[in-house]
Amino acid sequence: MKKKILFFEDLGKKEYEKTWKYQKRLFDDIIQKKVNKIFSKKAGYFLFVEHPHVYTIGKNGKKDKHLLVTSDFLKKINATYYQTDRGGDITYHGPGQLIGYPILNMDYFFTDIHKYLRLLEEVIIHFLWKNYEIKGERKKGQTGVWFHNKNGKSRKICAIGIRMSRWVTMHGFALNVNTDLRYFDHIIPCGIHNQEVTSLKKELKKNDISFQDVKRMVKKSFQEIFDVKFIPIQKKLDE
Repeated sequence: MKKKILFFEDLGKKEYEKTWKYQKRLFDDIIQKKVNKIFSKKAGYFLFVEHPHVYTIGKNGKKDKHLLVTSDFLKKINATYYQTDRGGDITYHGPGQLIGYPILNMDYFFTDIHKYLRLLEEVIIHFLWKNYEIKGERKKGQTGVWFHNKNGKSRKICAIGIRMSRWVTMHGFALNVNTDLRYFDHIIPCGIHNQEVTSLKKELKKNDISFQDVKRMVKKSFQEIFDVKFIPIQKKLDE
């Protein structure tokens, strides 16, 4: 059986709003083809990106309760804020954090949103264990990947928030690699009180983790879990 094809692009460092619009363009293109019953050999796209400091909140999030600082303070710390069309509550994106945006036509995979979320989690769990022998885990009733201590406390390393319409996905996961975790102090991450956030750098007790190595390994885990083949994207963000 042939592997499903995804167009892959590493956007490098890009502003959130510009990347969001690019995602939406790719997302709308897939939906339009589905509506018009145009067959496509590609199952979708997969983007990597690293954003400047930005806080984003899902369509049902509670800004007044979970964003703990003013707009003036955001300016002082060089951060922006966006209300988005994804699910989930508030989170932070910034330098040293790897963002993965799968824009998938789920007709090529399966039409089950819960299974999709569990497989996104599995990509990160697989990546952590295969490359670092760190056991990432799920948390009952929540979406994302955590580390659990014997005393019952947990530390979140990967947030996940998606949008799905007509069985096409956008948005995705945010993996803390070398992230400045102090930026999480200004929010209630994902709307969960008393939730500790961590990074790969912190867990491995290293000065810095090779971002390029992490990209390569997460990409490989995604290919294995979703059984896909990547080819270079032909469209460009700046076109």
